[in-house]
Amino acid sequence: MLFVCTGNVCRSPIAERLTRHELDARLSERSAGRVVVESAGTWGHEGAPMEAHAATVLGEYGVGSDGFAGRELLDEHVVDADLVLTFTQDHRAQVISMGHAAGLRTFTLLEFTRLVRSIDPATLPDPRDGADVTERARALVRAAAALRGWLLAASPEADEVVDPYGAPIGMFRNCGEEIFDALDPVVTALTGVPAPRRQDGSTAPS
Repeated sequence: MLFVCTGNVCRSPIAERLTRHELDARLSERSAGRVVVESAGTWGHEGAPMEAHAATVLGEYGVGSDGFAGRELLDEHVVDADLVLTFTQDHRAQVISMGHAAGLRTFTLLEFTRLVRSIDPATLPDPRDGADVTERARALVRAAAALRGWLLAASPEADEVVDPYGAPIGMFRNCGEEIFDALDPVVTALTGVPAPRRQDGSTAPS
């Protein structure tokens, strides 16, 4: 799984680290290790640390930012990814323009979440029946791609997450919440394991 934004210091690192955290919390070590989660930027700040506010927001979810280094998006990243999730339509177009038959496995994050919500989990390979988590993930991507032309967003902007770079911490918190809320149904669909619930019934970070 590859997350792609512009600089690879704000949105995609938040998504990468939150996804890794949630997979590790919901799956056995062996199964979680089968899913590689990475990120890169179309104008990636190669080797740069995560933006300070992004790191702060991650910490508020109980997730660390240590050891992160920004990367520029390369062909090999797209080739290796079974699923590419971007944050704007422009990012998606840039990934697809690189070739590598990326069109059917590249979505904006919010687009993929919207499509995943319409997929019956009973139609996916079930790890409880011996299916590998990667088999389930690939089936999920195929099912989402098949729905893309049928379930359209209200507008292109509805499938995008605004870049908080240079904004106050409050905008980063809003961005982090939007990303977390979008990732939860995706990770649930990938793993077949829902996130724990708070007493008020809302989804809690693991």
